[in-house]
Amino acid sequence: MNEYTRRRFLGSAAAVGSVTAVATVVPDAPTAEGAVPRAAGGGACGPATGLVQVDRTDRRYPDLVGRGFNGRFRGKPDTVYVVHTADQVVDAVDRALKAGRRIAVRSGGHCFEGFVDDPAVQAVIDMSEMREVCYDPAKRAFAVEPGATLGEAYRTLYLDWGVTIPAGVCPQVGVGGHVLGGGYGPLSRRDGVVADHLYAVEVVVVDASRRARKVVATRNEGDPNRELWWAHTGGGGGNFGIVTRYWFRSPGAGGTDPSALLPKAPESTVRHIVTWDWSALTEEAFTRIIDNHGAWHERNSEADTPYASLHSVFYLNSRAAGNILLDTQIDGGLDGAEDLLNDFVAAINEGTGVEPAVQRSTEPWLKGTLANKFDTGGFDRTKSKGAYLRKRWTADQTATLYRYLSADSQVWGEVSLYSYGAKVNSVPETATATAQRDSVIKVWMSATWMDPAQDDANVAWIREIYRDVFAGTGGVPVPGDHTEGTFINYPDVDLADPEWNTSGVPWHTLYYKGNYPRLQRVKARWDPHNVFRHALSVRLPD
Repeated sequence: MNEYTRRRFLGSAAAVGSVTAVATVVPDAPTAEGAVPRAAGGGACGPATGLVQVDRTDRRYPDLVGRGFNGRFRGKPDTVYVVHTADQVVDAVDRALKAGRRIAVRSGGHCFEGFVDDPAVQAVIDMSEMREVCYDPAKRAFAVEPGATLGEAYRTLYLDWGVTIPAGVCPQVGVGGHVLGGGYGPLSRRDGVVADHLYAVEVVVVDASRRARKVVATRNEGDPNRELWWAHTGGGGGNFGIVTRYWFRSPGAGGTDPSALLPKAPESTVRHIVTWDWSALTEEAFTRIIDNHGAWHERNSEADTPYASLHSVFYLNSRAAGNILLDTQIDGGLDGAEDLLNDFVAAINEGTGVEPAVQRSTEPWLKGTLANKFDTGGFDRTKSKGAYLRKRWTADQTATLYRYLSADSQVWGEVSLYSYGAKVNSVPETATATAQRDSVIKVWMSATWMDPAQDDANVAWIREIYRDVFAGTGGVPVPGDHTEGTFINYPDVDLADPEWNTSGVPWHTLYYKGNYPRLQRVKARWDPHNVFRHALSVRLPD
């Protein structure tokens, strides 16, 4: 992984000061369900922690409100509830509603926009202590709590059963919101998005009586709550309730052997990191590289491609970073894995006249997966945008990319191109709430910086490059011949702003395509009072 680049382009929680006060545990709150955990030496730890309520005078408050990904946003809720069980979530929601407080939910804290750190939010329900990963024989599925990180889920699923889920590359991301948006990662071309393997959810909802309760919804055809499950397969977070448990089992997986119920993890990862220095990149060479990259994905994104397990991220960094970088990997268990990567890199560089630097490595799958720990070095202020490409960039779009990225600017901008398609595109767009099932590249554009005084310059840069790249469709990637909208886990409030979205296509069509009315019906049934809401949440039907 390009540590130098990622340090500057991925944000995390900024350091915050502390205040002194006493800790608060809510009296009479329910204790955790299940067996009492064992302490070292065979002793018992005692009853699990009760519901914890933290207010602004508590010394833990700055840490809990400073867990967000984007340093541009810092909320000031009246209360943060740290929960450990689903019953505690029910209790916390009821308490917040009784007090008339606006609710938001945080698991891993990697939201790009300020949905949790919104000044209007008065109560945050923090799921970070709900981290269990286990096998549930009653459901023949793997149960994962939303506070577990992807790294924790990967480690337990692999070491205990040899399986995995096709989720994201960053081990620090929380399972909670990642799954809800239909998360993807290095194994998605081989195995689909993570939501394709979601069997069931346990959700705390608020019914018509304005009381919280737990509901379990599965993908079983006869389940009366099935639509609630469907909405959580790509409908995004903060819409319908609070997920307190996910169960994963691949569609069609049978039997009771846990090791056969999810995809097998690769035995190893073969990786090539390829860099082109900006000093050697003419516009002609840059254009050829981008066209080659898009053409390769058009040719090699069917479900049966021999490159199904290939994953690549092309970091088109601005000139200030010094280079552009292609990070690509493939299942080392494949015959000829090294040759497949060599052929891929050669295809991307063909006809450029520029010789890139290539670093090659092979390592065990889990070691490589958990090693992707992104140190931002304090560069935690960010603005992000996304898109799906059904076809390669047009000549005008590539010229626009070059103009912005090659400019002599102090903005640390990036356009990342993620390999996509293959198995992802074998699922009908209405089978899950993840509607984009005909794209070959996923795009993430970002600017990331440290100094608040640079906010205006950086936000202007990312807004303008995005607008100009998609100028032909009103400044946004309208679903159509070349683009297929964008990814709800890359939330961007500009899409709801007519100044930046002049397409006439509403933001929800960009995220959900034709699935949005169905999501609205789920919203009306399970959150009729619109308790769970933010700037881009599913709206109640008119």
